[in-house]
Amino acid sequence: MSVRKDIKRSMSQDNDLVVVKKKAKQSPTKKAEIAASASKKTFFSYAEIHSTIISLAAKVKKFNPDVMVAIGGGGFIPARILRTVVKIPILAVSLELYDEATSTMKSQVKKVQWFDETSGVGRLVRGKRVLVVDEVDDTRTTLQYCCEELMRTNRPAAIAVAVVHNKLKEKKGTLPESVEYMAGADVPNRWNCYPWDAESYGHSIYVHEHLAAAKN
Repeated sequence: MSVRKDIKRSMSQDNDLVVVKKKAKQSPTKKAEIAASASKKTFFSYAEIHSTIISLAAKVKKFNPDVMVAIGGGGFIPARILRTVVKIPILAVSLELYDEATSTMKSQVKKVQWFDETSGVGRLVRGKRVLVVDEVDDTRTTLQYCCEELMRTNRPAAIAVAVVHNKLKEKKGTLPESVEYMAGADVPNRWNCYPWDAESYGHSIYVHEHLAAAKN
């Protein structure tokens, strides 16, 4: 009888030890939170991006654009999400301000790709209402260049800018006074990590989503 009690006591102690170990083990979300904090980056999930850009739907509809001009590559997905509610075509332009090889900012914006206004959807720009879409308003330099290039080259009747996030920081660029501006959310001046760029940060999309969830 005494032996059985000792066995039960021993088993109980072992179980308590196991419980302690489980409590001490960090969850994947907690690890993600620590990693995100240490790196000074903010991770956004697809759901957050969707919800934030859709929050602009009423303002976009009020502006009543004929076409969207998405700045690649960050503006492509937000523009496609908006298209579900405004149901207008999307044109793509590519402007380069950051050097991806060195992760540094260039002294001026480079026009890598522009649309042809003589055919197809490109005809919907001149004399029409254009919504420029991008994921983040950081220095505002790229947005300024895009709006001024549209005015100079394509002469639309009106331009509005819609971004998912506006960084709360001093801007280097200035939008023309006639351009209407709308941002889904104001965010701190940190490095924004978007889900479509997950692989560039060395993460799978599943790890990225954990990092995004951890900040909430």
